[in-house]
Amino acid sequence: MKKVIAIQSGRAPAPPFTGKTVADTRSREMRDLRISVTDRCNFRCTYCMPREVFDAGYRFLPHEAILSFEEIARLAKVFVGLGVQKIRLTGGEPLVRRHLHRLIEMLAPLGAELTLTTNGSLLAAQAQQLAKAGLKRVTVSLDSLDDATFRAMNDADFPVAKVLDGIEAAAAAGLGPVKINMVVKRGVNDRGIVQMAERWRGSGHIIRYIEFMDVGSTNGWRMDDVVPSREVIERISQRWPLEAVDPNYAGEVAERWRYLDGAGEVGVISSVTQAFCATCTRMRISTEGSLYTCLFAHSGHDLKQLLRGGASDDALRNEIAAVWQRRDDRYSEIRTAETARERKVEMSYIGG
Repeated sequence: MKKVIAIQSGRAPAPPFTGKTVADTRSREMRDLRISVTDRCNFRCTYCMPREVFDAGYRFLPHEAILSFEEIARLAKVFVGLGVQKIRLTGGEPLVRRHLHRLIEMLAPLGAELTLTTNGSLLAAQAQQLAKAGLKRVTVSLDSLDDATFRAMNDADFPVAKVLDGIEAAAAAGLGPVKINMVVKRGVNDRGIVQMAERWRGSGHIIRYIEFMDVGSTNGWRMDDVVPSREVIERISQRWPLEAVDPNYAGEVAERWRYLDGAGEVGVISSVTQAFCATCTRMRISTEGSLYTCLFAHSGHDLKQLLRGGASDDALRNEIAAVWQRRDDRYSEIRTAETARERKVEMSYIGG
């Protein structure tokens, strides 16, 4: 399942990177880095880590196989030197990794915007410590406000009230405005679209609706289960009229919509029905140090071997730049029923 393209010892090193901007074959610049700090999670969300696959016998990576905080910080510094402006920590569930605040303390001085995506289950207890360490903002995954629906989707019998407590704690710690991500699946939680909008209207936080995606090979994705973003906007607009808003920055994946009455905004992420491959600026590092150029990738590029083999920062920079410059990903633009069934890296391993 975790196929990696190894950078073999003795292989010719990548040519020196001499450009000022790292651009791929489609002229997309590298601006965002997502780092998965663990492949473990305390939830078993059906669209990400279904329990029938990630059961009690599932073998997660041993601690010695995953990148240390020092290794992550070293890679992040190289990426920032290549133009990365935003770093997001993901998982698995990043807050299950012990002492995560120490990594944040290492990353904060690099100058990139530092954010984190979490299921919110452990956020109430850690929010103040994370903020003090230098974290700037959090995104919380919350798929329903209905407790029964939420418990069924996380498949860990975890109550929605505790996630709401985590969001409040994050805001109180200065980690807001909090972005709340709702993966919408038809017939499962789509009846809660308007309820979710109502809950966060006027709060200063931003709800973002994400189309159910064919990430990995275990979540049973079907196009029939996708609720298109245009339908989400139509449902909300019937209650509170919305107008489109310009992106905050080039390459922003969420399409922004503002309430006409001034009660804030919502976002939709439409990677299934409105592909945004053409403006993608993201690179991903998996838990054990493989570099992925797409969320829907089949394979990665091993950086851990370089890290632990004595490579210099210049060698790391050259390798990363070379990988990006060869990049030609456009999975969402060419998605078909056939390609959707192809084996891809799991989201819990690469980060969402």
